[in-house]
Amino acid sequence: MVNYVDRNTTLCVSLAARPSNHGVRFHNWLYSELNLNFLYQAFSPVDITAAVAGMRGLGIRGAGVSMPFKQDVIPLIDALDASAERIGSVNTIVNTDGELVGYNTDYVAVAMLLRSHEVDPSLPVAVLGSGGMANAVVAAVADHGMTGTVVARNQETGNALAARYGWDYATEVPEDAQLLINVTPMGMNGGDEKAQAFSDEQITRAAVIFDVVAFPVETPLIKAAARLGVPSINGSEVVALQAAEQFALYTGVTPTPAQVIAAEDYANNPGY
Repeated sequence: MVNYVDRNTTLCVSLAARPSNHGVRFHNWLYSELNLNFLYQAFSPVDITAAVAGMRGLGIRGAGVSMPFKQDVIPLIDALDASAERIGSVNTIVNTDGELVGYNTDYVAVAMLLRSHEVDPSLPVAVLGSGGMANAVVAAVADHGMTGTVVARNQETGNALAARYGWDYATEVPEDAQLLINVTPMGMNGGDEKAQAFSDEQITRAAVIFDVVAFPVETPLIKAAARLGVPSINGSEVVALQAAEQFALYTGVTPTPAQVIAAEDYANNPGY
């Protein structure tokens, strides 16, 4: 197993306003497991234009991009993959011989989860939130053949997101919604940790609950779904799949499902 850094080590990074250790632990565990001479490091850039230029100039292979930089990087790179072009948002940059291409692996992960959980495309959807991640979620849900409602307090962004996909906009969750998706910080560590994004009544009426919040994995919403016997998809599944997709883009190596689970377990347990 590779456990050193030398002049041949390939560097990948994350660019985030508030970087976490999750990606660092996830990627570096897989590099070691698969005997790859790569290193992953998190950065909080003070100048995103300079950071992307540095990526090109230093030959940094890949970068995970978090808010608030997902749109800012678009004019700084050379091309967009269909996944990023679809929603106008980049969460991954891959550098191939100085050409920077943007991807959106959040979109890919949500699309994969809808298929693997066999979510019925006929279910009416309510997506709570209208920020950057909501764009990826609504695009993936729409491409799964589903229609529904964007529920958001921000009328401007909510209306714009809904209109982009021919959905409805509302400030309240429609009573007929069967797939409920939380794309807000409700239930997230460091925020409103005790907030349950949907009420027990709304959950009981639903067929599937989907919470993109990954930290903690068992948010109040996910706990409520379990208590009420409603199937759920959690944010840890999104994070693991999108990170695995990034890993494959950077290295050309696709980890096995068992390796992804083990890497995610390591990333979520700092005591290891």
